[in-house]
Order: sequence, then C-alpha cells, then structure tokens
Amino acid sequence: MLQRVSRAGVSVDGGLVASIGPGLVALVGVEHGDGTQDVEALAEKLAGLRIFSDDTGKMNLSIVDVGGEILVVSQFTLLGDVAKGRRPSFTAAAPPDEARPLVDSLVAALSRIGIPTMSGVFGAAMEVDLVNDGPVTLVLEVSGGRVR
Repeated sequence: MLQRVSRAGVSVDGGLVASIGPGLVALVGVEHGDGTQDVEALAEKLAGLRIFSDDTGKMNLSIVDVGGEILVVSQFTLLGDVAKGRRPSFTAAAPPDEARPLVDSLVAALSRIGIPTMSGVFGAAMEVDLVNDGPVTLVLEVSGGRVR
C-alpha cells in the first residue's frame, strides 16, 4: 500500500526510529515467490509514479520531480486472508528470512535511484504515524516483475 504524506514516522518501544517529510509511505508485504526482479520493478514504479500535484493542481509529478522522501515499512499483515473464518491467515506471507532481504533490497534500490529512503525495523512492533497529503492511497501488486 502506498500513501502520499506531508510527514511520517515510525517508532519502536516508544522511540522514533525513522521519519520523513513530504513524500510517500510504502507499506510492503512480501509473498512466497517474490524476488529481486519484483523489487527492482517496484522501485522503478515508485520513483516514476506521477502522483504529486504540479502548479495547476494536476497529479503530474513524481517523487523524484518533487524531491520527496520514502518511508518503507514491512507489513506482513497486508497479506492476511480473511476468506475463511474470523481470524486472518498469513500463509501467503514469505517467512522472515526470505522477506527481510527483499525489503532491505527495496530500500537500497530506492536509494540508488536517488530518493532519500528511511525504513522501519523489520519484525518489530512498530507504531506508524503519518499525515496524509490529500486523498492519495494506492494498492500496488507486483508479480513476475510487473507492477499493477
């Protein structure tokens, strides 16, 4: 899930571990079968999405164009399946030893593109504080190196 924000931060055990100014918060869930091809495709998509307003108010600028920042937060609960019963199943989520390197790779890929990128603490109980910048929230799915 991707959200355009005025500012955002992540705290663990009451202490701030990462914060950004204007930009994007990317809540990232890693599924079984996700790989480096998916990470690179997602980084390129995030860098190029024209979801920031230009001088006329039209969403026409990318995060690179506006000099924004990205906060990446690992979020396995995005993969919760509630089709059966009342308790979500998280069997689609990749195990931590597979997911952590991919989340780290996403942060590195965004940084290589030139976007200031911060991240939460993988596996920690994080508190995410954010201020929306308009009604811009997108759900992106990556499969086989394609983002939709």
